[in-house]
Amino acid sequence: MLDAAARRLIDPPLATVARRVANFGIGADAISIVGFALGLLAAGLVAAGHPGLGLLLFLANRLADGLDGAVARVNGITDRGGFLDIVFDFIVYAGMACAFALLEPTANALPAACLLFAFMGTGSSFLAFAVMAGRRGLTTEARGKKSLYYLGGLTEGSETIAFFVLSCLKPEWFPVLASVFAAMCWLTTAARIVTGWRLLR
Repeated sequence: MLDAAARRLIDPPLATVARRVANFGIGADAISIVGFALGLLAAGLVAAGHPGLGLLLFLANRLADGLDGAVARVNGITDRGGFLDIVFDFIVYAGMACAFALLEPTANALPAACLLFAFMGTGSSFLAFAVMAGRRGLTTEARGKKSLYYLGGLTEGSETIAFFVLSCLKPEWFPVLASVFAAMCWLTTAARIVTGWRLLR
């Protein structure tokens, strides 16, 4: 929901940094891989009982996720880069949810499982529409220039980041936060199914 507005704020400074990074010969794929490693470490730290440190690495992961796309727009967007970017994103998000289940299994396991169930809805509806949109030549740059069609919704990247930031800052709130966010994800999934039904006739 907030990604389009957020992109207008963060894209200009990211573009400036990306040009300097690209000048050093650092490619977008390398940034994606390093960011992915940081995201996995973030989940590991949360699971080990260090959500504060996990939050720092998660934010570094999200910064790398923004920077790799900006560097790709300098050097040229590739299918491989887009593939890595979206796969790594979904794995890190799922990993963070699992991390909170491991942190406090009694309180968090069921909400985390429900959240992962909801992530299946948002992820599958997003990727399935992107595939079909690509086949039909549909494009959008509402969330910046991407390698695949980004179908919006109530829960996008900005909202997911906010959810995990709050969860790291207040781990004891995770059961309530995860339940609310899971419900929001299902609303997003429902809206995407309706949009796909209408646009892919």
